This record gives sequence, C-alpha cells and structure tokens, in this order.
Amino acid sequence: MSEKNINKLLLIFFFTFSSLISVKSITLDSLENQYNLPYQYIPNSSSGLFMNQPSNFNFQTTYNPETNQYLIQQRLGKYNLGIPKVLTFEEFQKYNFEKSISDYWNKRSKDRSSQQNSRMGLPKLYIPGQAFDKVFGGNSVDIRPQGSAELIFGLKINRLDNPSLTEEQRRTTTFDFQEKIQMNVIGKIGDKLKLTTNFNTEATFDFENNMKLEYTGYEDEIVKKIEVGNVSLPLNGSLITGSQSLFGFKTQMQFGRTTITGILSQQKSTMSEIEVSGGAQTSEFDIYADQYEANKHFFLAHYFKENYDQALSQLPFVNSPVNITKVEVWITNKTGTTNDTRNIVSFLDLGETTGNIFNTQFTLSNGGSFPDNDAANDMYQSLTNQFNGIRDINDVNNVFSSQIGIGFLNGQDYEKLERARKLTESEYTIHPQLGYISLNQALNNDEVLAVAFQYTIGNNTYQVGEFTTSGPTAPQSLIVKLLKGTNFSPNYPNWQLMM
Repeated sequence: MSEKNINKLLLIFFFTFSSLISVKSITLDSLENQYNLPYQYIPNSSSGLFMNQPSNFNFQTTYNPETNQYLIQQRLGKYNLGIPKVLTFEEFQKYNFEKSISDYWNKRSKDRSSQQNSRMGLPKLYIPGQAFDKVFGGNSVDIRPQGSAELIFGLKINRLDNPSLTEEQRRTTTFDFQEKIQMNVIGKIGDKLKLTTNFNTEATFDFENNMKLEYTGYEDEIVKKIEVGNVSLPLNGSLITGSQSLFGFKTQMQFGRTTITGILSQQKSTMSEIEVSGGAQTSEFDIYADQYEANKHFFLAHYFKENYDQALSQLPFVNSPVNITKVEVWITNKTGTTNDTRNIVSFLDLGETTGNIFNTQFTLSNGGSFPDNDAANDMYQSLTNQFNGIRDINDVNNVFSSQIGIGFLNGQDYEKLERARKLTESEYTIHPQLGYISLNQALNNDEVLAVAFQYTIGNNTYQVGEFTTSGPTAPQSLIVKLLKGTNFSPNYPNWQLMM
C-alpha cells in the first residue's frame, strides 16, 4: 500500500472517530436535556471552556395551531438538521421561561465581570440608608485607581580593611530605600461627591501633583458647588482676570437669581502677558535704576552720548551720520599674556569738544564739533610737542608732576598702563553708528579701559587716539582715550559715558 493511501485511511479514520465522539456527546446532552431537544442549547461563554457557535447555526420554532404544539427544528443555514422536536404548549412555556432566566443571569455575570476587570477588581460599594442618599445623591461608592507603585528595599554593607581603623569602623551597613509612585485616583460617592488625585514622585514641580475634592449640588439646591484642594477662579471680565492655579477652599451658592462665589486659597502661579503688534512681539517689564550692568557698556565720547536719543528717535531707522571704521580697545593686563600688549597713556579729555573738557587749565578747545585729535581741542598737540617725555612709561608721572598749578593728576586726568592688553574683536561688540562698545565681560573696579577709534562723517575722517599700526613703535607709549580709570566716580565726566 502506498504512503498516499495510508494517509487517506488515517484521515478517514480520524473523521470517523471524531464523528463518533460528537454523536456520543450529543446523545449524552439529549439525555440530560429534560425537553429532549435535538441539540442542547449552550449559550456563548467567555470562560474558554466552550467554543463560540457559528452564526448560521440556529433553531427555528414553528407553532401548529391545529395540534397546539410547537416544533423546534435545528438548522444549519437553510438546511434542517435531524428530526424536529415536538413540545406541548405547557412544555414550551416552561422551557422558554427557564431559558430567559438563564440568559438573564448569564448577562448579569458578564456585566459584573467586565466592570471588575476595568476597575482593577474593585466593584462598587453600596451603603444602605436614606440619609446617605439624600446627602450624596446616591448609595454607591466607586473608587477607580490607576497607576503603579514601585518600592525598592536594599541593604548596603561595605568593608574597608584599613589598619588605622578599629574593627567596628571597618564595616558599615546602610539601608537603601527607593520609591517610585505614579497614581491617579478617581472616587465618587453618589452623584454629588467626587475626589480626584494625581500623585507622581518624579514630577518636576510640586504643583503638578493635584488633589481636588468636589461636591456638586442639584439644580434646585442652594449649595451649588464646594471645592477643596486645587481650585481655579476664572472671571469673565477683562479688567480683573482670575487665577487658574490656586490651592484652598472654594464655595458657590445660589439664592434665587443671585450667585455668590467665595474662595480662600493660596496662589501657586504667576501670570504674564505678551502683546503682538504689527508682527512684532512686545512685552512690558520694569527695570530699576540700581540694576544696571556696571562697567560693561561705554560710549566712546560725549558726542555719541548727547546724540544717542536723537539717533533712535525714528526706529527702526538709525538717524546718525557716523560710521566707525576702526577701533582698538585696551584694558589692564591681569592674565600675564605678552601677545598684543603695549604701554599706553590714556587721557580723559582727549578728543572732547567744547563743554565736555574737564581740566580747562591744561586743555583748550579748538572749536570743533566732532571728537578728534586735532579739531576738537589742543591736548594731542600739547602732548606730542611739549610733553613728548610721556613716551617713556617710567617718566609719565614725573613729566606731569612738574606742571604746578594745573592740577593734572594720575587717576583723575590720565592713567598709565604698562603692558596693557588689547582686546580681540570677539571680546566686545561695537555699534558703528551709535558709537558705543559692549564688553563680553564686565570690568573690575580697579581695571582701566581705554580706546582709540576712527570714524567718518560724510567725506571727512576723524580720529581719536593712536593705533598700533600708525602710532609710535614699541616700547614707546601710545596716547589713547580714557573711558574708565581706577578712580571711577560720578564726580568725573567719564562716569556719564558708562551706559
């Protein structure tokens, strides 16, 4: 016999054996059925013991008015299966009644199972009594927790074999405890009382953990709502706005057409408004006079300070004819570097115009309207012609101390720096039209700031101070403009150059 025929015989035997088992079970079911139906009625079950019946498997009931009997025919689609069973009216009525009771209890059992599964096995609790019903609007207590809780317990034992320690100190035992809880609880008592809790141990801010107990009255009751915990007070008006993050007690009552809302709480948030006008974002803020950035922003001369407001009067257009083309910034060398260092002597009145000269006994105005070495005043000519000895950094104090009666003092009218450090372009920013610089890092009180700059107005070029590329070579000192000295006081005019 071939292998193919053997497989056929085995397949036929399998189906025959299965049919015998099915007939045997049907016969047993028919014997147990008190109405001796062709097949016992087994409803769909979710327990997993029975398979669901196919949709085309059904029963057809036919009433015979002549014999007053009922014929129950089992059908598979449009085909009849077996012989129909005949029941009298009393038998059919009893059968139908018991079947309805069985279906009812099966449905109740399924509903209760689904509720318990959706509520983590916590069914509703029912508290009898009319007083409980009147206060809370129902007798049911429903608690629905969701989330997770993780607790870690540990024991750490460390041993350090150090001969200098005693035997008791070599071994240390510590208890390690960690918790991670993320839980949401929604509880309801009747129709009126509701508890909402949100707790997370890993929350970034404390106000993210909310708890609220809310009592809501019916439409015809005086007490409309009572809230305890995280509450809010929204207001309809735009003049006075309400807060949305409060913690406290809130109640709302109604007397006829009058509604009263009272709240006693602690505010846990702040509110800010942003206005957008013409495509730009605007916001209001307060700046106090004592909170400025000291020793960081400086005008290059009084001319730029006096014309600052006028230049910005037609924003976003900057109304200024000035264009600064070159600038060198010098500060006190505290880093010990030797790159880009020079000896400098900085002067307070260098390049200042009439009205802005501090020491008029030493410096006289030339009548110029713009800061410049030559056109503004005669200081630069005097320094290069009569006081050429200041090129030696060691003789600066001796040169000026010999000028008796003019009060030209170190720390007030000039500052000398040996091996001053020139800032790189990445250490400051300059506004070429408004004439001010902003340092990336604020200066200390004992540090000196001096500059040399060149700018154009129309076709004219002006310069204040000397540059390393065009001035005298090292080790001779450069003459530059003093913006901040070691004696920085509101009594001196360079104090006004600091923004």
